[in-house]
Amino acid sequence: MTSNFSEIINSEIPVLVDFSAEWCGPCKMMKPVLEQLKDKMENKIRIIKIDVDKNSELAGKYRVQSVPTLMLFQNGKTIWSGIGVKTSNYLENVIINNSTVISD
Repeated sequence: MTSNFSEIINSEIPVLVDFSAEWCGPCKMMKPVLEQLKDKMENKIRIIKIDVDKNSELAGKYRVQSVPTLMLFQNGKTIWSGIGVKTSNYLENVIINNSTVISD
């Protein structure tokens, strides 16, 4: 997963990564938020979910200590990170303010 992950985050399109776990209640609350964000931003953002229990090496590499942890990557660099449940409007503003969002 690590090499594939590196390819994914090394994109001009911002990639929002949701580090989560199956047993985490707040993580489950993020699913509809991220779906709403994807609907709003369409192809201007890529959203992926990483299960920290199944990808502990990756979680360790990015120092994920709490779930949900959200990290925004662009061109292979972390440009923002946050912990806990966020709204889709909040995340949309984070993406717009921290990345070069490609317009149509």
